[in-house]
Amino acid sequence: MQDHSIKVGVLYSQTGVVSAIGNSQLQGTLLAIDEVNAAGGVNGRMIVPISYDTQSNPDLDAAFAEKLILEDKVKVIFGGYTSISRRAILPVVEKWNRLLFYPTMYEGFEFSNNVIYTGATPNQNIVQLVEYMTSNYGTRVYLVGSDYIFPYESNRIMKELLTQYEDGEVLGEVYLKLNASEDEFLPIIEDIKEKKPDFIFSTVVGETTAYLYKHYAQAGLNPQQMPIASLSTSEAEIAQMGAEAAVGHFTSSPYFQSVDSQVNRECLTNFRKKFGHGAIPNMNWEAAYFQVHLFANAMAQSNDDDIEALLPYLLDSAFNAPQGLISIDPLSHHTNLNPRIGRANADGQFTIVRESSNQVYADPYLVTHTFEDVRLVSGRLGM
Repeated sequence: MQDHSIKVGVLYSQTGVVSAIGNSQLQGTLLAIDEVNAAGGVNGRMIVPISYDTQSNPDLDAAFAEKLILEDKVKVIFGGYTSISRRAILPVVEKWNRLLFYPTMYEGFEFSNNVIYTGATPNQNIVQLVEYMTSNYGTRVYLVGSDYIFPYESNRIMKELLTQYEDGEVLGEVYLKLNASEDEFLPIIEDIKEKKPDFIFSTVVGETTAYLYKHYAQAGLNPQQMPIASLSTSEAEIAQMGAEAAVGHFTSSPYFQSVDSQVNRECLTNFRKKFGHGAIPNMNWEAAYFQVHLFANAMAQSNDDDIEALLPYLLDSAFNAPQGLISIDPLSHHTNLNPRIGRANADGQFTIVRESSNQVYADPYLVTHTFEDVRLVSGRLGM
């Protein structure tokens, strides 16, 4: 009997230092697949996920991507959290002309015909964060990041944006390994206490995020005066560190669980029915969720999962996601999103203090990021 199912690859870290996010991305993917299949599949065909645990190891991202393509015969892969993992998968999908959906905010400055990028680009998170933090706290910044491409590039953009302010100043710039020990954050906190920046810009990711926030709190530093501002600290990281360590700090993201929409509420309800309350939805979970629906909708029209058949229906397509209406830019393959600024509260959630009134189009090469452009973005955002 012929198998009419649609096999897709799923590559997320279920173990290792970035597994909290990886598992949430996996769960978002599986929830969306269940929804598509429950509604009759794609033209009557069920989506079947073939999943491998990449164990927070980029070498396994590449190896499993090749295995999915050559042995499992998939044509579409959903996967990747860090930029290291994306860059490991990228040459594989390009070599075999397959399609990768990548659901993580990242540093931008990349295009591949074989990738649909569904996370935020710098003009959809860091520009808004700089405008908000400098307007409310000041322009003297301390940079702390993990030691790989995303933090380095994000900090480069932060420094370029700060040059648009006459008094913009970087007081420190430090990077730690993804598997850094807790004690390695102690001298950083001491340096921050001594230099007294207006705010701390964190691009620390994975399990070590909790170390930064916990040591900050233990040192008696005050987020009302000198908060941490991040692109990557989500509800999942707050669950790891405890709400009390996160209260008062900021994150810039298109999605928070606290988004007030019927679509978001229904999605969270369905998610908790399937995975329980121990699972933590976050920005990366949401992108992993809606990108499956983008794929399913495109394939329903193409009736084929070859990249050449899918792309005409994917590019410029739209979907009503939990964050709001999103769409794919046909030129850049990136996603037009709805930027927000959230402040962590005592419930382990984010109180949204600013949000866009409409989509902000993806600008992965950050063509416009002068001081005047920051002002323009501010004009789009409502308190």
